[in-house]
Amino acid sequence: MFDGYDSCSEDTSSSSSSEESEEEVAPLPSSLPIIKNNGQVYTYPDGKSGMATCEMCGMVGVRDAFYSKTKRFCSVSCSRSYSSNSKKASILARLQGKPPTKKAKVLQKQPLVAKLAAYAQYQATLQNQAKTKAAVPVEGFSWGNYINSNSFTAAPVTCFKHAPMGTCWGDISEGVRVEVPNTDCSLPTKVFWIAGIVKLAGYNALLRYEGFENDSSLDFWCNVCGSDIHPVGWCATSGKPLVPPRTIQHKYTNWKAFLVKRLTGAKTLPPDFSQKVSESMQYPFKTSMRVEVVDKTHLCRTRVAVVESVIGGRLRLVYEESEDKTDDFWCHMYSPLIHHIGWSRSIGHRFKRSDITKKQDGHFDAPPHLFMKVKEVDAAGEWFKEGMKLEAIDPLNLSAICVATIRKVLADGYLMIGIDGSEAADGSDWFCYHATSPSIFPVGFCEINMIELTPPRGYAKLPFKWFDYLRETDSIAAPVKLFNKEVPNHGFHVGMKLEAVDLMEPRLVCVATVTRIIHRLLRIHFDGWEDEYDQWVDCESPDLYPVGWCQLTGYQLQPPAPQSSRDSQSSSSKQKKKAKSQQYKGHKKMTPLQLKEELLDGEEYSFLQGASDQESNGSASYYIKQEP
Repeated sequence: MFDGYDSCSEDTSSSSSSEESEEEVAPLPSSLPIIKNNGQVYTYPDGKSGMATCEMCGMVGVRDAFYSKTKRFCSVSCSRSYSSNSKKASILARLQGKPPTKKAKVLQKQPLVAKLAAYAQYQATLQNQAKTKAAVPVEGFSWGNYINSNSFTAAPVTCFKHAPMGTCWGDISEGVRVEVPNTDCSLPTKVFWIAGIVKLAGYNALLRYEGFENDSSLDFWCNVCGSDIHPVGWCATSGKPLVPPRTIQHKYTNWKAFLVKRLTGAKTLPPDFSQKVSESMQYPFKTSMRVEVVDKTHLCRTRVAVVESVIGGRLRLVYEESEDKTDDFWCHMYSPLIHHIGWSRSIGHRFKRSDITKKQDGHFDAPPHLFMKVKEVDAAGEWFKEGMKLEAIDPLNLSAICVATIRKVLADGYLMIGIDGSEAADGSDWFCYHATSPSIFPVGFCEINMIELTPPRGYAKLPFKWFDYLRETDSIAAPVKLFNKEVPNHGFHVGMKLEAVDLMEPRLVCVATVTRIIHRLLRIHFDGWEDEYDQWVDCESPDLYPVGWCQLTGYQLQPPAPQSSRDSQSSSSKQKKKAKSQQYKGHKKMTPLQLKEELLDGEEYSFLQGASDQESNGSASYYIKQEP
């Protein structure tokens, strides 16, 4: 795999300078295994079956990939051209009175150095032509530059089970070796070299070519799941040449021995890595499928919508009655907001009947098994009842956790929730949450975890106290034991970077940061925007993605808002969003609530000690406990 490097170098002035470079690595046995990964062992082929040079064009490659039994030519074209020129040379020899030789010399065969010189001149000509053209400035966002310049840390891919490779990322980490295109080279064809992962940021990896040691001058960022990254050994099996970068090509005289020593025992990608990436990006939802999805104008009901496009598992749904297909809604295929046709009727949920009496041609119902399954619950015993109080994330202002009430109990564990003080008279803004939803909490959750609870709009008795409110409204709190208390080992930490959907404008995926962690609840901040646009999101939300997800799937990433335009954008592009959030935003508390309360009506309420911004992954007791 590494034989024949001398013929690959871009300058044949050989290695007089190599004596002044680092000490040459002693040769090692060619059969030494270098990488063990998933039980597979890669070994170096012997010198006889290693690299070969085409006798016609001078191209270097793996001998086994060359044409003909003698492996003298890289392609059929070179073989035929060589044969044609040999015949011409034989005729010329006869005319000159010379006996024809068994292997006549090829007429006008250019040496490799001449070809490289011509190609270098051609590249220089192209560069000069490019300089004469007017440069068009393009303002692009680079995750690599953003992370490097600020020393940020990104959430690992394993935090996102719904994302491509989220469940099969394995132990890809710093130090893993891969084969990538060699950009420090002016050869006329695409060549490769081995690089090691210096830093990981989601799907993106900072790579350094092997042989550069501590020199970071040519480090570059690349998406690990991209088509140009391969496991060590791929070049040998694919017939691609490995060529050392021009900057260090004179550093060693025996590159094969150097690589053997450096790569022995190192890790590389699994041999089927690209196949796994491809399989993880196959999505079961197809265009023209019909689903039931929440009505964005009336949250209390669902409507029929048709899948218009699928990008990275995110669905653009067009409501069935939209003739011009502009009335749409974006969500992930695992979102709790979409269901199979007939779901609303089966649980007693409100549903807007379509004016379209029959399916349009080509449209078909999405199979029920494609949708995210909810945990089964036992509603036979003690269960939620209408009028019970709780705390819930406001679906119209995701930065706020509000005082809420159960307005209706549906089948299969679903509940209709209303935000106290902000409900429409007809209940059109009630929202459907499942009993196991991580977006609803028992009374006292915010107080225990030092989160600001938004009181009912217009409620004047501040600071808000649940005990007073329950007595004034003659209501009871939903039992703590009915709520979901599972805290998965999510792996998130405060300060981690990621790509997150702006759920108030769900077509947008933005650069974001985890700023708080309350057990399984994450506070997501959109970089460049004010804190009032932050959103509370569950750690397993399908609307969170690793760094590099947009690049991998082809989705457009919204970069951080620049400081210069932040003020103007806050009052223009997000003016509607701000007005909506203020409509449901309660008064700020002047002082933190105390964790001890007086006796009320003969019932004693005591609090279990909790922790704010907890990053441990254990299931902690952070709910209010009611004792008779």
